[in-house]
Amino acid sequence: MEDNTLGFAGFGLAPSLLESIDIMGFSDPTPVQQAAIPAILSGKDLIACAQTGTGKTAAYLLPIMHKLESQERMGGVNTIIISPTRELALQIDQQIVGLSYFTSVSSIAVYGGGTGSEFEREKQALKSGADIIVATPGKLISHLNMGYVNTDSIQHLILDEADRMLDMGFYEDIMRIVGKLPENRQTLMFSATMPPKIRQLASRLLKDPDEINIAISKTAEGVHQAAYSVHEDQKEELLENILDRPNLESVIVFSSRKSTVRSIEKGLLRKGINAKIISSDLEQREREEVLRQFRNRSFPVLVATDVLSRGIDIADLDMVLNFDVPHDAEDYVHRVGRTARAKSTGEAITFVTPKEQRNFYKIEQLTGIEVEKPSLPEKLGKAPEWQDPSQLRRAKTGPRGGRDASSSHHRSGRSGGSSGQGGGGSRQGGGNRSGRKPYRRKKGPNSGPGNAAAGQGPAKE
Repeated sequence: MEDNTLGFAGFGLAPSLLESIDIMGFSDPTPVQQAAIPAILSGKDLIACAQTGTGKTAAYLLPIMHKLESQERMGGVNTIIISPTRELALQIDQQIVGLSYFTSVSSIAVYGGGTGSEFEREKQALKSGADIIVATPGKLISHLNMGYVNTDSIQHLILDEADRMLDMGFYEDIMRIVGKLPENRQTLMFSATMPPKIRQLASRLLKDPDEINIAISKTAEGVHQAAYSVHEDQKEELLENILDRPNLESVIVFSSRKSTVRSIEKGLLRKGINAKIISSDLEQREREEVLRQFRNRSFPVLVATDVLSRGIDIADLDMVLNFDVPHDAEDYVHRVGRTARAKSTGEAITFVTPKEQRNFYKIEQLTGIEVEKPSLPEKLGKAPEWQDPSQLRRAKTGPRGGRDASSSHHRSGRSGGSSGQGGGGSRQGGGNRSGRKPYRRKKGPNSGPGNAAAGQGPAKE
């Protein structure tokens, strides 16, 4: 066996899984995989805190799939993985496609926004018993309420991006799903953050769990971070100036507002910069097609709302640009986590208006990094000055958006570096699922692990 699989062989994983690991060229296990795989194999409940890019998806898939390969199947659904978004559900299922190529493990992604024929395919898989169901909460409840899903055989429940699900208001849905599952099961909870509400949920769902914490609230290694102090009316010109650099082939521009996303796209197209948007306004099929084209480098700039800030792996991004400061400091970590995967290099730029400076300083406190603060290009005019953080903390409200901030203090433009777990595997590809039965995969010439997951590795999301 190749040296790059010796680390995974040490877990005692099934030969069929090790063969997929070898063929797909995975690297050694990441820290979260080293900690989580033995715990899951032992049958323990687990709560794991690990950010995007550390390999947590494969950290739970590999031991679950090993159990399915190594133990006698009882029939029916064995594992339910709950995901906050359709995109993450599809991504998880694509990893299963690659990892299961040399196994008999079956799976299906169950999410809203599909056609009637897709609903029937989901129904058939749930009735007949696909081994692993990857589902969004609402769509899974729709199937469970119809009475044809036999949950007696379920041995594993996995909550992925649990903090995000609570932020999106899925608590009641999660508890409704849990109420339909056997009490004698193994429950795994993965979260990028560990606020009190996550610990409360864990106390309700998990029994004497092991706990893993990997690089909480740290941006990935290799990310060069910079922040520009700007007035609102300087943002679009600065964005166009930055995107005019040569050799930028893959950039995501994030904004918290759908209206701003549409405005950015129109402005870039007027300047001859090929850009497309993705937001909740698009139909699911449209969103999937835009993502497919972006991954294939059909256009260089994707303008996105927060729907992409977590859980979507797009490989080899040159830059992530925050058009506005994320409302939640943790969201900054996830946005920045889209670049510099697998400890490669990347760039993260944030535009900060005077009224957003307080929130941006909170991000620096959270990550432990003083972000570089370069000057605006002269042609853009005078920029607001950076306020002293201590003055912002004393003020009842942040500085409001006049043309000049009130403080004369200007912070150093030096970066404090980056720390934390970079982790992250290489590339994300669309799973080739042509020729499949409702949920069983045919091993045709175009459905090998390299096509199913296009170089995805356990060291990535």
